[in-house]
Amino acid sequence: MYNRDRGKTCLPEPKQKIDFKVAVPILILTLIFVIANINIDIGTAATSGARDTDSPVVYVLRIEGTITEGTAMDVLEGLAEAEDAHADAILIELDTPGGLVESTLKITEAIMNSKVPVITYVTPRGAIAASAGSFILVSGNIAAMTPGTTTGAAMPVSIGVSGREPADEKTVKFFAGHIASIANSTGKNATQAKLFVTKNAVLNADEALQSGVIDIIASDEPELLRMVDGREVSIEGNNITVRTRNASLHYKGESTRSYLLKVLGNPQIAVILLIVGLYGLIFGFMSPGTYVPEMIGAICLVLSLYGMGLFSVNMFGVLLIIIAVILFIAEALTPTFGILTTGAVVCLIIGALILPKEPLLFNPRWFQGFAITILGIAVASAAFFFFAVGAVLRARRRRPKVGAEELIGRVTKAMTNITEDGGTIKIHGELWNARTRGEEIEKGAKVEVVAREGLTLIVRRADDRGA
Repeated sequence: MYNRDRGKTCLPEPKQKIDFKVAVPILILTLIFVIANINIDIGTAATSGARDTDSPVVYVLRIEGTITEGTAMDVLEGLAEAEDAHADAILIELDTPGGLVESTLKITEAIMNSKVPVITYVTPRGAIAASAGSFILVSGNIAAMTPGTTTGAAMPVSIGVSGREPADEKTVKFFAGHIASIANSTGKNATQAKLFVTKNAVLNADEALQSGVIDIIASDEPELLRMVDGREVSIEGNNITVRTRNASLHYKGESTRSYLLKVLGNPQIAVILLIVGLYGLIFGFMSPGTYVPEMIGAICLVLSLYGMGLFSVNMFGVLLIIIAVILFIAEALTPTFGILTTGAVVCLIIGALILPKEPLLFNPRWFQGFAITILGIAVASAAFFFFAVGAVLRARRRRPKVGAEELIGRVTKAMTNITEDGGTIKIHGELWNARTRGEEIEKGAKVEVVAREGLTLIVRRADDRGA
């Protein structure tokens, strides 16, 4: 376009381009958090039996595995849905080794404030309601267990350098008082419930029934619902008769949001994401331009920080993990024959093991799996930094293999006599101008390239080596 005012040609302003290397990780993170804040059932809500108006309806919720924020969200949504649907009862099936304190307290509070009778049930055979699970079991209006199941072992623990040990007396007293308060309000044996916390008591189904911790032993759901039918429970000071005979069972599906929270709120997943995120950012800064390590690292780091916000974290553990990563990088940059790597492995293992600060989480079965995960991460990290990173850095130190610079050090034959004034050599089938720094080299002699000045190579007489 010609501009008459300025008398010069003006080009239109270039259109602004989208930097996809920046946009892609932002879009991925946005998508993850959008999904985390919507409620889409990914399970199937199934029913059994007739659903006519005279048939009682029982909502069935399942608590399985480690109790996390996603578990709490599932239970709270299920309780609210059952109330809105005017269900006759809610059945919460338990098979859990324990879990996060805050999530457990949310669940027990919601159960105790439910306007619909809640039945807590440890099932199937071989299932457990340990640690935090025992709090949920006694919080039900009616508590039941299947033969061959177990409950108890709810003593709070702390994790330190010396390993697992009972929590301080103040913490133990608080949780003992709290489970006793829950048991009192639901008509259970508060004294025995306190022993779960103070003495790490463990009861099977028969012992739990005899001690008054549960109300019923039932082999399966149909038997349980027959035995529960007609019982009276107290809700908000009112006696309500439970109707469950020939009930239709509504199984609540797991929502996408609660599933994501369950995954991210798992300390094992959070630790893995944290380490991968730190490695990704560091490798991205070491080799800028690809944007792939930075993108993966940023996404994993954000997800790990979000996940760690869902459970109590020992900041000393986070600091040790960061120190471990720094030591791994230092080992790669300045090899110390394994000294820094050893220190990094020790820091990584200790830091990761003490990272979750959850007194009701660490039952032996869960802790064993967590420890194996951490040891696997430490071994894989050590191996990676010993071999992969070392190989990358060694490759960086090698001289260039392309362009004129790779000619330095090459040995070939002189095509003509070479003096300070000039001459010719042949490398890779190409003729190059060459000169020496004072010496004279006859045609056919072996020469070595020592430098380059523009299009001229500086050579010297070579030792007796092959061209």
